[in-house]
Amino acid sequence: MSATEIGYLIPLNNDLKEDTSLPNLPLSPGPNVIGRSNVPVPDKRLSRKHLTLTAAADGSSNLVVEGTNPVIVKSGDQRKKLKSNEHLSIFDGDIIELIPGHHFFKYVTSLSQKRPSCHGGSGTQEPSTKRMRKQAEPENGIERKENCEEAIRDFRVANDKVPLTFRLLPVQGLPGWANTSCVSIGDVIQGDVLVAILSNYMVDIDWLMPACPALAKVPHVLVIHGEGDGTLEHMKRRKPANWILHKPPLPISFGTHHSKAMLLVYPRGVRIIVHTANLIYIDWNNKSQGLWMQDFPWKDQNNPSIGCGFENDLVEYLGALKWPEFNANLPALGNFKINSSFFKKFDYSSAAVRLIASVPGYHTGPNLKRWGHMKLRTVLQECTFDKEFKKSPLIYQFSSLGSLDEKWMAELSSSMSSGFADDKTPLGLGEPLIIWPTVEDVRCSLEGYAAGNAIPSPLKNVEKGFLKKYWARWKASHTGRCRAMPHIKSFTRYNGQKMAWFLLTSSNLSKAAWGALQKNNSQLMIRSYELGVLFLPAMKRHRCGFSCTNNGVPSKDQRGSMENTEVQITKLVTLTWPSSRNTDESSEVISLPVPYELPPQRYSSEDVPWSWDRRYNKKDVYGQVWPRQVQLYASQDS
Repeated sequence: MSATEIGYLIPLNNDLKEDTSLPNLPLSPGPNVIGRSNVPVPDKRLSRKHLTLTAAADGSSNLVVEGTNPVIVKSGDQRKKLKSNEHLSIFDGDIIELIPGHHFFKYVTSLSQKRPSCHGGSGTQEPSTKRMRKQAEPENGIERKENCEEAIRDFRVANDKVPLTFRLLPVQGLPGWANTSCVSIGDVIQGDVLVAILSNYMVDIDWLMPACPALAKVPHVLVIHGEGDGTLEHMKRRKPANWILHKPPLPISFGTHHSKAMLLVYPRGVRIIVHTANLIYIDWNNKSQGLWMQDFPWKDQNNPSIGCGFENDLVEYLGALKWPEFNANLPALGNFKINSSFFKKFDYSSAAVRLIASVPGYHTGPNLKRWGHMKLRTVLQECTFDKEFKKSPLIYQFSSLGSLDEKWMAELSSSMSSGFADDKTPLGLGEPLIIWPTVEDVRCSLEGYAAGNAIPSPLKNVEKGFLKKYWARWKASHTGRCRAMPHIKSFTRYNGQKMAWFLLTSSNLSKAAWGALQKNNSQLMIRSYELGVLFLPAMKRHRCGFSCTNNGVPSKDQRGSMENTEVQITKLVTLTWPSSRNTDESSEVISLPVPYELPPQRYSSEDVPWSWDRRYNKKDVYGQVWPRQVQLYASQDS
């Protein structure tokens, strides 16, 4: 392929095999006209200018039908008819029927021959049809979804369904399809914010301000952080005058404030955001990350509603942060003291998730079940799940591994396995797998070895012998994130492409984050602050289409949001769940963009789990060895 060609249309016969009797049609960057002049077939239904393909360097291409006859684009198991003047983005491996049922061409890009595979290295990528066939094959008798390639590009979230799922953050360097429905920081911090509370571990103020200019207009900003003294001094010098910085108390050594959330107060209500990214450039641009958000209206002060589980959990958690109370004059609303109790003024009855938080301390009595894995255990014990999840496996996926032992792993799996089947019997213990990047995954990632800075687990934690039975591969072809190393943290119980529940959280796999039982299970010791959202298969809720901003989401007043209470049974599924299987009209299928493949592949004998304090002399995709120093912050004055 010459330097001016970035792809081909390869002719196929009716069996979709390559037709060597016809030439390949080369594609150059920019518009490429396809028609009777360069397709050597005697068919007058083909126009001289039948279609135009505008090819981009990232491997995507925009197809526009120029002629009078329709064109078919087949992408995996999706088949779409395009009429004259209609357009569609197409990607490597898609098949075009110039006339429906006739003249098949496969779109192949130069990237498919050059880019590294998910398994690392720089070998040739398998043809799309071969990859699809491999993924459809059963592994250990477990059914895999047929054709899960690029499934995220069909992921669309209606405005009134946003709280029911989560979104991934966009990753630079990926093709456009891989960032479908992704959200950036500017997508969530928008509109007339009156008060912003930003909770995080790492905060790069030199990146944050230009990345989210809307923050400069917010009258009251509270930053709750986990930074050390050096960065804190820098933040104090660089922050706007109206910003308040607060580091919550850490009563037990080796703890951190690790929760990642935003609370945005608007004239219409409050927006709650729970996510997995530090407030630094690389987390919002280079990593696999997740974000959930929902807007809630102000309560009707003349008819205040009773609190709910979400409200109680939120206010209790915020109270534990012990931030300095401050006054805020909110136009047309009045003067308020901004403390944890202030957030009781909003109606959370439509909450689509439950909050699972951790707070440092030695928790006993009623507090034993309020935080950490014991909170998760308590919530799951109140839930009923489909009997297909009896003894089904668990997934632990995270970016930092603590110092673990088998006793604690059994304790955690007991909590993760809680809940009852619809026949009133316990679900039973599930076997956990740990999804963790290998050394080759990191070496061949978008960042090369530099990605290892955000997977900070030492060899002494990773090399423990009992962990070998848990290791599973980070594979993410269907979301295009094989090479975007995970900073997202998630835990789930699944059966095939269905999930009993799914937790998006800041918690890594550690006793510090989840807590460890002590004193004959009468005390839970937690070192760190953490926060996550739990998606469950059935939630009693009101409709959740309320929006704080004028971004096209249907708005409802406070009274309207209280109507239409319903119990909706939902099925939680991955993006690779075949939509054709949903024949039960009494339930709603909620697709969650789980970035990694389920069921996961276990490590092979050649796979080595990443640890960041080992030396690696094999050069990465940038020609670097490890260790190497990487700047995490935009700048730091001395």
